[in-house]
Amino acid sequence: MWSFATDPEFQKEIDWIDNFTREKIEPLDFILGSPWDITDPEFVRLVRPLQAEVKARGLWGCHLGPELGGKGYGQVKLALMNEQFGRARFGPIVFGAQAPDTGNSEILAHYGTAEQKKLYLEPLLANEIVSCFSITEPHGGADPLVFKTSAKQEGNGWVINGEKWFASNARYATFYIMMAVTDPDAAPYRRMSMFIVPADTPGIEIVRNYGVAGEVGETHAHVRWTNVRVPPENMLGERGDAFIVAQTRLSGGRMHHAMRTLALATRAFEMMCERAVSRTTKGELLAKKQMVQEKIADSWIELRQFRLLILETAWLADQSKDWKAVRKNVSAVKAIMPKILNDISSRALHLHGSLGLSDDMPFVDWLINSFHVGLADGPTEVHKVTVAKEILKTVKPCTTLFPDYGNAKRRERARAQYL
Repeated sequence: MWSFATDPEFQKEIDWIDNFTREKIEPLDFILGSPWDITDPEFVRLVRPLQAEVKARGLWGCHLGPELGGKGYGQVKLALMNEQFGRARFGPIVFGAQAPDTGNSEILAHYGTAEQKKLYLEPLLANEIVSCFSITEPHGGADPLVFKTSAKQEGNGWVINGEKWFASNARYATFYIMMAVTDPDAAPYRRMSMFIVPADTPGIEIVRNYGVAGEVGETHAHVRWTNVRVPPENMLGERGDAFIVAQTRLSGGRMHHAMRTLALATRAFEMMCERAVSRTTKGELLAKKQMVQEKIADSWIELRQFRLLILETAWLADQSKDWKAVRKNVSAVKAIMPKILNDISSRALHLHGSLGLSDDMPFVDWLINSFHVGLADGPTEVHKVTVAKEILKTVKPCTTLFPDYGNAKRRERARAQYL
């Protein structure tokens, strides 16, 4: 049976998350630095008690299955939760649901050894450490088939050489999960393997940390790897399985980005509406202006469409338990996400006039973020191609010169059927 209602008991949790985020988490965004700088004394003083409240409520790490200490809530409930705590920069880490640690924990749960799980997974899930997912290379952009970073067997282990780009939170990470070419002559999607590498391994150099407009601090790194040695057991999955291992985390990560993007777009919409009923120009409220009404109507409609697409995809993922089965749907969510945030943030900025351009408002930051989410985890163009390919897979071609859906042929069949 189809239903658009949230279970009353879980709705109580959603209401608590909403209030908790607005009252206790959002203020942190104005007084703390990077959410991944977990050794900062102020992080320890202010964030740890909030995390304890979340844990006491039973809402910590809800992306995890029960075997890892989570609730096993599934994607629909995760979406409803992210829609609330995704409003705040510190929201995900307060709830133990921050990227890239969520995705990296999934990889370790699937492919890590018992020792690696003890050493890395358990403290990662407890937010005692943070991690880095390092795939992109300076010359490669969105095309992993041109990556050059290599891992070569020497003795009883691997030696990694190369450069990685835009490695998120590398400066704070205890370990990296990274991709390197192990079999350059193999088929394109069998050339690379995935490794777990402790951040203090000799030969890892952060060349430079880069900042992104709207973010606090320089948290994206250019990393150079020079004769970095790792033991054989640090390969995650089988040799040549890098793309398979990566898919363990990517679809879920894309969905979680979308859930948090929905939260930001909703905030922009709320600000737009309050501005419209508060500001007067030319003798009447902005809310009375038809062009303003159009902006508000368009934004509300787009938000509802986006939200329903996310929830439908989340529901399908919960039903199938297989991200491959909803690949088209995830790509559709990923493709529309940057446009939703860009359009609604732009309208909100415009209705705030010069104030909207200032750093007293978050709209410029969110506009930059709309480009960020349009590039991270695969650019929009790639996901649109995926949607089209998945759709067309199931479409049978017409074998005649003129299509069977033409009116002449349909009329002829109708007459044969009824006359």
